[in-house]
Amino acid sequence: MNLPIVRYITGWVLKFEAAFLLIPVIVGLCYKEYHILVIYLIVAALCLLAGFVLQIKKPKDMASQIYIREGFASVALAWVALSVFGCLPFVMTGEIPNFVDALFETVSGLTTTGASILDDVEALSKTSMFWRCFTHWIGGMGIFVFIMAVLPMVGLQSMNLMRAESPGPSVGKFVPKLQNSAILSYVIYIAITIICFISYLISGMTVYESITLCFGTVGTGGFGIYNDSMASFTPLQINLMTIFMILSGVNYSVYFCMITGHLKEILSFEEVRYYFIIIFGSIALIAWNIHSMYGSIGETIRHAAFQVGSVITTSGFSTVDFDQWPQLSKNILIILMIVGACAGSTGGGMKVSRLLILFKSIAKEIRSIIHPHNVRKLYLDKHPLSDEMLRSTNAYAAIYFVLIFVSILLIAHDNLDFTTNFTAVLATLNNIGPGLGMVGPSHSFSVYSMFSKCVFIFDMLAGRLELFPILILFLPSCWRKY
Repeated sequence: MNLPIVRYITGWVLKFEAAFLLIPVIVGLCYKEYHILVIYLIVAALCLLAGFVLQIKKPKDMASQIYIREGFASVALAWVALSVFGCLPFVMTGEIPNFVDALFETVSGLTTTGASILDDVEALSKTSMFWRCFTHWIGGMGIFVFIMAVLPMVGLQSMNLMRAESPGPSVGKFVPKLQNSAILSYVIYIAITIICFISYLISGMTVYESITLCFGTVGTGGFGIYNDSMASFTPLQINLMTIFMILSGVNYSVYFCMITGHLKEILSFEEVRYYFIIIFGSIALIAWNIHSMYGSIGETIRHAAFQVGSVITTSGFSTVDFDQWPQLSKNILIILMIVGACAGSTGGGMKVSRLLILFKSIAKEIRSIIHPHNVRKLYLDKHPLSDEMLRSTNAYAAIYFVLIFVSILLIAHDNLDFTTNFTAVLATLNNIGPGLGMVGPSHSFSVYSMFSKCVFIFDMLAGRLELFPILILFLPSCWRKY
């Protein structure tokens, strides 16, 4: 492990976090929350100081020394540092005085999970509420993608940084040069955010509501600014949020093809095709199952579409307490928690492409039993799947389910029911937010002990970073010099 490189990259992350912390300061000025904004200025100064200290000496040959091990460790440790410093404003203002609770809330924001320990979110100051929602936008596309977009960082091996942070079984580049690809990703991300913000404004939301909620929508987060999440908003606003959540769960390669005029290539995205099939199929089944609970077909479809879009994109907003829905609808939502959005989007979960690869692998194994001498190549989007991709996907699935079982066992000492524990683990590991039972849409994660919250913090970080970057930190071989 080349520790100087890890140290130097972490320093960059803290410097950028210092800049991000100045944005809620502007909000504090607008709402005259002077005692709060001073805290944010102090934390920003601490971030900047820590960043400079970590970057006192630049490592030699940095461009050629970021191997997979350094890339994964840098991303994992930088996200931990980002979370620790990001939670300090909550602690220092006294709005979330307990450090573990504040860390849980910040990690939930940065990983775009949306799970909360707050029973009364409206008690937060406007400044802290903005920062809480803004963490969704920061973590949605990824801090390292942002850094590579604005800095001519390092050479070809900086792909290992993007590979460690970007969601999905594989990471591709829109254009040959990595920095240009990172810039294009953020251009698309910012464009969707602006369109979403303007749409919310036109629908009748205030400027503050529009900007805070568009952070969670486009970043597929889920932090609401009211205690009832989205229940108090109009049908038009709910429908708009449904559309933007679903669009934010689409692989950004689709938008690149739209920008460049390669419209025919969009039809070849097998993952996106199944993503929409799953969404429309789930909406139809849930609407049929819950139609007797609502006054009209329009209202039924609106709530069904919103919750399906919210869960499959791992956004985590809610318009109703879906824990009161029939068992079939709740089971569909649990399955959608696991499925998740598309690779290369801001959504979480296992990803549709990864599940497609698993199902194709299973079908291949079954066919090989019947026809053992036949040799078949697996394809996704008309491209052959390498043995490395198949091995990585199988390993991810195995680790994913092991983490679920271990996490459930670790939090069992709180003596909550299995439904609550199971969906709480799914909601955090898949970066969704609400679960069922005591962590349903009308409840919070405050029912859990500090130890269980630490387990959830680990699960949220592991889920956002696709498991491997966090897990390799626990391997002794990771820290050996060579």
